[in-house]
Amino acid sequence: MRTPLLLLLLTFTAIQYVTHATEYNEEDLKVSPESVRFDTGGLSRGSFPKGFSFGTATSAYQVEGMADKDGRGPSIWDAFIKAPGREPNNATGEVSVDQYHRYKEDIDLMAKLNFDAYRFSISWSRIFPNGTGKVNWKGVAYYNRLINYMLKRGIIPYANLNHYDLPLALQQRYNGWLDHEVVKDFADYAEFCFKTFGDRVKNWMTFNEPRVVAALGYDNGFFAPGRCSKAYGNCTAGNSATEPYIVAHNLILCHAAAVQRYKGKYQEKQKGRIGILLDFVWYEPLTRSKADNYAAQRARDFHVGWFLHPLVYGEYPRTMQDIVGDRLPKFTTEEVKMVKGSFDYVGINQYTAYYMYDPHQAKPKALGYQQDWNCGFAYERKGKPIGPRVISIKSA
Repeated sequence: MRTPLLLLLLTFTAIQYVTHATEYNEEDLKVSPESVRFDTGGLSRGSFPKGFSFGTATSAYQVEGMADKDGRGPSIWDAFIKAPGREPNNATGEVSVDQYHRYKEDIDLMAKLNFDAYRFSISWSRIFPNGTGKVNWKGVAYYNRLINYMLKRGIIPYANLNHYDLPLALQQRYNGWLDHEVVKDFADYAEFCFKTFGDRVKNWMTFNEPRVVAALGYDNGFFAPGRCSKAYGNCTAGNSATEPYIVAHNLILCHAAAVQRYKGKYQEKQKGRIGILLDFVWYEPLTRSKADNYAAQRARDFHVGWFLHPLVYGEYPRTMQDIVGDRLPKFTTEEVKMVKGSFDYVGINQYTAYYMYDPHQAKPKALGYQQDWNCGFAYERKGKPIGPRVISIKSA
């Protein structure tokens, strides 16, 4: 039996509408979704396979609000975002779009727009304010209300267990993702969610874009918790040569441990599926040279292969093993058994594409994850862009 596909998307036309929203007055925006017509270029539901699901997606910290209310504990993003200048106008997620209170309006909009599914993330620190221990039942009640109303409106829940927001208490207790202790704590949190929501949620994801956590959080410090070597960012602590790889290793083990719990204790009864969501950019060689082809493959291996290869084969890509060497952690025999094949499906967030080339540069003095790629990025070849420019939005 074919498994239905899920498309988690924000359509180009919807992006275009949002981008130009400021051009309209308030009355113009008071229209029902049924009255809005877009040029889809001939695409329709009939263009996709039977059973294809259209949906939308969010992350908890970006939409829920109530960041310090109703028992929620802080995450590493609550602390990180408060540094002046992180976001325009020093914006935070303390209120955001207030989905905590306005979830019915949001889900009603999804239903009116004829979406089939909604991928939402669960805030770990809203369930366990300290990462472990005491449960915040007000947080549990919110997710029950959200899930129940989704089902009432015919929207399929896709629950993501973590979208960057590690509980701050665990960061302070043992350095969060850098410590192996997080594996059991994440599995315990995941199991609580399976037990509590799994009678209604049949589609689970352990992580959204774990590579982004490891790379942007620990190689250049752009994301929480803001760690990196001084050569690669404005960080007060960190090691870009080792920490991204340690964090990624623990994230993979967290994922596999959660999947092991689900498959061993809940899947047979609940009849659900579990997987992971990875980010990806396609990398094409700039020229036909062997060096540029190798550069493009290195980029693929260091990007999506970093996580996908262990999940399929139980080890990191050979390219990474050769380049990173002893800085790359190794899975034990038991961990290989747990990690290999630990998914029912894999989600991909596809962003864009680049031409890659070999920069023929010497090995840098300061090592780091991005430097280990040893790749040059190009947007065009012989004056021709790799693809048409499209509208994109950077959220505050």
